[in-house]
Amino acid sequence: MSASRYTYLGPEGTFTEAALRTLPEAATRELVPMVSVPAALDAVRSGEAAGALVPIENSVEGGVTATIDELATGEPLTIYREVLLPIAFALLVRPGTTLAEVKTVTGHPVAQPQVRNWLRANLPDAVWESAASNADGARLVQEGRYDAAFAGEFAAPTYGLEPLVKDIHDAQNAATRFVLVGRPARPAARTGADKTSVVIWLADDHPGALLELLQEYAVRGVNLMRIESRPTGEGIGRYCFSVDCEGHITDRRVGEALMGLKRICPKVRFLGSYPRAGVEPAAVAEPRPGTSDGAFAAASDWLARCLDGRG
Repeated sequence: MSASRYTYLGPEGTFTEAALRTLPEAATRELVPMVSVPAALDAVRSGEAAGALVPIENSVEGGVTATIDELATGEPLTIYREVLLPIAFALLVRPGTTLAEVKTVTGHPVAQPQVRNWLRANLPDAVWESAASNADGARLVQEGRYDAAFAGEFAAPTYGLEPLVKDIHDAQNAATRFVLVGRPARPAARTGADKTSVVIWLADDHPGALLELLQEYAVRGVNLMRIESRPTGEGIGRYCFSVDCEGHITDRRVGEALMGLKRICPKVRFLGSYPRAGVEPAAVAEPRPGTSDGAFAAASDWLARCLDGRG
């Protein structure tokens, strides 16, 4: 395995690269752009890279399905860290292009919902076509295939373009969440401000099936941060669920919730427990009464005393 190499969704100039460069260890790694999320993750699976940074969720558009599906169905990988990056777009054009000359625009499909209103107001007649990434859209503009691309302003020098309009976004405080993924190993150490991710498959389709899954979290006081259904490919109506919850697998309430899921589900894939980006332990609310590690330990001790006739 190349411990000195990280892959990311390329090409150069993507928001993913910008997010990766916020990690301190990125300064000592070879950063290799890949053509797709599966390619970035497969490099980790094959040992060509120690880790891959890929987008998994956007605050406007929701989950990045390519990443969610690949983590659910491909050879197992583990999430070790997350990065949150504020997102604002620039309209990149070849030097000298005016707004009136922009007839075709491109960008990643996830970008379009984030600039739709701006497009409607400023380029109502422009034709949108999707690109593999925002940076790839910039490359296509450089080659003359489109008039403009929505990408990060930082991508302009790489592709010989200039930002015609800056700081474009329909939603204030838009952000994308990225995850650093590696081969399976022990989870990152508990910090007190953690997140745990799993993928859960239903045993069968029946009334209350999803409720049964949610109750495993609820009765133990575990707060869900994201839940998203994805088709399994086994037919209409067959779904698995990608779930993020607060807490670490070593927290008793989280560990017992996962055991409860494993008892009632045919398959549960653990994706990792890792630090929450931008959250300090002091800012995390105390567990609900009866759901702390101490409360679980006390209940276990009480049961043992009952079994010994000392209850």
